[in-house]
Amino acid sequence: MTDDAPEPPSGLRAMLPDLAPWRASRDFRRLWYAGLISNFGSFLTFVALPVQLKELTGSAAAVGAIGAVELIPLLVFGLYGGALADAWDKRKLIVWTEAGQGLLSVALLLNALLPHPAVWPLYVVAALSSALVSVQRPALDSLWPRIVAHDHLPAAASLNSFRWTVGGVAGPALAGVVVAYAGLGWAYGADLLTFAVSVVLVVRIAASPASHEAAKPSLKAIAEGARYAWGRKELLGTYAVDLAAMFLAMPLALLPFLADELDADWSLGLMYASVPLGALLVSLVSGWTTRIHRHGRMVVLSAALWGLAIAAAGIMSNVWLVLLFLTVAGGCDMVSGIFRGIMWNQTIPDELRGRLAGIELLSYSVGPTLGQVRSGGFAAWWGVRTSVWSGGVLCAGAVGLLALCLPKLMTYDARTDQHAAQVRDQRAAAQV
Repeated sequence: MTDDAPEPPSGLRAMLPDLAPWRASRDFRRLWYAGLISNFGSFLTFVALPVQLKELTGSAAAVGAIGAVELIPLLVFGLYGGALADAWDKRKLIVWTEAGQGLLSVALLLNALLPHPAVWPLYVVAALSSALVSVQRPALDSLWPRIVAHDHLPAAASLNSFRWTVGGVAGPALAGVVVAYAGLGWAYGADLLTFAVSVVLVVRIAASPASHEAAKPSLKAIAEGARYAWGRKELLGTYAVDLAAMFLAMPLALLPFLADELDADWSLGLMYASVPLGALLVSLVSGWTTRIHRHGRMVVLSAALWGLAIAAAGIMSNVWLVLLFLTVAGGCDMVSGIFRGIMWNQTIPDELRGRLAGIELLSYSVGPTLGQVRSGGFAAWWGVRTSVWSGGVLCAGAVGLLALCLPKLMTYDARTDQHAAQVRDQRAAAQV
């Protein structure tokens, strides 16, 4: 180290999030704010929708069926949305899908204001929202590496995680109060407002056209992305681990019923907020993540601990212990998410990033979607708490088995990985 080189942070400073991407990129700041505001509103609806279904049907299976109607749009539009993200302007895709989400909030608001709200619009909106998210997320995920320097990507992943968790904590906590005391209409109305503000912010971001090497959207282009992913066993491992964790141990659809069983209806908002609260606590001290290089091992360890924490939450009969273990689970999920994001962003070439982001979307969205169906079905047969704790145990076992079957995930090292080096060189050449 030369005499004028900056000293690495130490002590408490080393634990705090690295703000380098925030300082260096105006577009990063705008997109970060847009995501914060939009996520805040989305979490309001995330709580309000299953609560409204519970009030209208009284059925855990009916609430879990939200995942079933979201599944097909995720499968279809997730992969095609990735191809679109590689071939079209990413900013335009984000703006138009965000506007579409706002229109869906209008539909939910109008239905909630009816004297006798209907059930079917809730499922229709859930399916359409799933389609829009499936188109938007690959564009959004593949845009971050374009507006952030390569060496800043680990810090950007932590800051994005922090952004998501702020909305995840405040949104559900506020939603529980709003739904209980003001009504569902207020939650849906607030969500509509956040989408409008988000669109205004994203419009001001610089255009992000397709790279010259990107293929036009087609089945052939989608297949090309899938072949690349299949050839990268360490990437395949991140998808599989996340899919298993979310499918087997995602109990959010059951939280209204779990609160009832614990005779603690007042705790519903806190339950929804506990998982993102744990994620928030981790993101506040995420500085350490930039000094970890064996990302695959961290993905596996944290996903297994997520499952064990969910199992503990299902076993506990004291509501405060349930909240504690849900918080621990959220922290573990955040660690897994940060290191998955770093691996994806630092090793995938720009011309394939949209299509790979579409596959990533399936791994972290199809899992929770199917998980709602699984947890609702298990709860209908064996009870709510059994559904929760058994899913956590199965998750830990499945993650351990995947680690044995995919050794490249466990041996991945960002300092020596050839794909990370190729992307680093690609970014450096583009800046010359």
